[in-house]
Amino acid sequence: MDLLKALASAAGSGELQQLGSQFGLDSSSVDKVLGQVVPALGRGVQKNTQAPGGIESLLGALQKGGHDRYLGDISAAASQAGIADGNKILGHVFGSKDVSRNVAAQASQASGVSGDVIKQMLPMIATMVMGTLSKNTNAGSAMPAQSAGGGGLGDMLSSMLDLSLIHISEPTRPA
Repeated sequence: MDLLKALASAAGSGELQQLGSQFGLDSSSVDKVLGQVVPALGRGVQKNTQAPGGIESLLGALQKGGHDRYLGDISAAASQAGIADGNKILGHVFGSKDVSRNVAAQASQASGVSGDVIKQMLPMIATMVMGTLSKNTNAGSAMPAQSAGGGGLGDMLSSMLDLSLIHISEPTRPA
C-alpha cells in the first residue's frame, strides 16, 4: 500500500475534510495538496532510513511517539502540541526549513492552494503521516525491527515507503 492511500485509509475522508475545512479548502484541493506533500514526506523518511541507524531511529520514534493519536482527532494535530510535534518531524525528515518551504512552494504550484496555507498544513500532515506509518506497520507491537531472514517491521516500512515514491521527483532548491 502506498503512503498516500494508507493516510487516506487510516485518517478517513472525514478527518481529511476537517483538515481542509480548517483552511477553507474543498476535498479536491486537499487531495491535490496531499498528493504533493505526502510523497515528499515519504521521500524524506526514506532518505533518513537509509542513513546508518536510520531505520532503527524511525522505528523507535514510531513505537514511542504516539503519533497514531493524530489520525482519529484532527484537533490533536491542530493543537499547539500537535503543531510543535509536526514541526519537529518536519525538521527531522527534511533537515531544514528551506526544504519545507520548497515543498510548500511546489505543492502550491501544483495544487493552486496558497503556499502560506500549505506551510500551516505541513506540521499537521507530518503528524498524520507518522501516525499512518505507526498504524500500518504495527509499530507498537513487539515485532522485530529486522530479522536475519528478512521480514519484520523494518521490511514492512521499507515496502510501504518504496511504493509511495514511484512518481516522486527531488524538490528543487531555491536559487
